[in-house]
Amino acid sequence: MSSLEAVVSVYQRISAYSGRRRRPVTPVSRDRELVVDRMRTEAEDVVSLRLTAPDGATLPAWRPGAHLDVVLPSGCVRQYSLCGDTADTRAYRIAVRRLPGGTGSGEVHEELRPGSRVTVRGPRNAFPLAPARSYLFVAGGIGITPILPMVRAAAARGADWQLVYTGRTTASMPFIDELTRIDPRRVWIRPDTEYGIPASGAELLERAPEGAAAYCCGPTPMITSLRVDRPASRVRSLHFERFGPPPISDGAPFEIELARSGRVLPVPADHSALDVVREAVPDVAYSCRQGHCGTCAVGLISGTVEHRDRVLPEPERENTMMICVSRATGRVVVDL
Repeated sequence: MSSLEAVVSVYQRISAYSGRRRRPVTPVSRDRELVVDRMRTEAEDVVSLRLTAPDGATLPAWRPGAHLDVVLPSGCVRQYSLCGDTADTRAYRIAVRRLPGGTGSGEVHEELRPGSRVTVRGPRNAFPLAPARSYLFVAGGIGITPILPMVRAAAARGADWQLVYTGRTTASMPFIDELTRIDPRRVWIRPDTEYGIPASGAELLERAPEGAAAYCCGPTPMITSLRVDRPASRVRSLHFERFGPPPISDGAPFEIELARSGRVLPVPADHSALDVVREAVPDVAYSCRQGHCGTCAVGLISGTVEHRDRVLPEPERENTMMICVSRATGRVVVDL
């Protein structure tokens, strides 16, 4: 036997041995079933839910800024920030505002009751609180949910902090009592009914300690105003989480072809692929519309995608597209 034949023989034996040892891959489920232990009205059209394990077991730890993916009775998935106490290892708390026409919020308010079981995934954190000497927290309405645990954490660390909390009316703003119990001197409650028009970015930034790290959750106009006015303020850095999809400021038109029907849909520069696809396929799955939950992933058959999501691992980018934020050059063909 030649040396080459000997090498080939060894590799064949190794391959045969590896084949005998190979086991099928078992998918890992990240779903967790929890029970609605308690529901409580926190403000106008806002309820909080305390979620526990059916057997009372300890739940995975989380940090301020984390959220749960909640699978609602209809099957739709929605993200809700954890707004309870990070030290409570037996329960998670979320709060949901009922929105006109909101399918997810409507289900929570109408169909869930104490004793209901829901499937959750997570916690996951796309909005982490980094260590800093001083903080400015800005919340708009239900945007207080990720901010509340951050305020607690900053107070526990002995950091210098201030909170600006805006809303339509005080009756519509949840957790005011909890916040003022932490330190009323550091909390500014600013309802529109008392102060008139919504605050400008400069006004929201006025209370920032020198060199503060600012954390904001709220509507897009609030975040935009903060970004515009931050350079002239005492704020060192700005971190934010949006309610809705980010504005498309640098988009170019492209086409998306639905392979199953052959339809070719033009996507304007100022619209997402999801916006356009929903008109043709109303039941297409989606949730966060910001590229971090993975719900709207579709199979990519051909075309060049400009990936703008924060969830797809690199190997999956060749055959998957997140249609809520990602864009394309020319035409892409997707498995829809």
